[in-house]
Amino acid sequence: MTGEDGAGGDRFAEVADAAARAFRLLPAAPQELRQARGAGSRGAPRRITTGPETVERDLIRLVLTLVELLRQLMERQALQRVEAGDLTEEQEERLGTTLMLLHSRMGELCAQYGLSLADLNLDLGPLGSLLPPPE
Repeated sequence: MTGEDGAGGDRFAEVADAAARAFRLLPAAPQELRQARGAGSRGAPRRITTGPETVERDLIRLVLTLVELLRQLMERQALQRVEAGDLTEEQEERLGTTLMLLHSRMGELCAQYGLSLADLNLDLGPLGSLLPPPE
């Protein structure tokens, strides 16, 4: 093993450690709160656990969540522009095709990493969920 491999391994461990610290700051999922209360435990609710073996999937999930949020925002803006009559028929067709392809590609990426589009929704506590319910 060369010095570069060791440095890369150290960097990987650093990233995994940083991700573990970040996930410890996240609030517990609602079902974890119910489980903790139901068990009569007064301890802190169980947190999301992460480690070197799950950090890639967790990062992919976060990135795909952000991309899905942006995709949905773009879709809403496109619908507003269509309803306002701001686009030509050709632009509407191209925009619709692009949004359908993007939605399809999101599904493919989720499947590639063992996720569903529903897995990308984050519970924001009193604010509700990050993504709107599917229509």
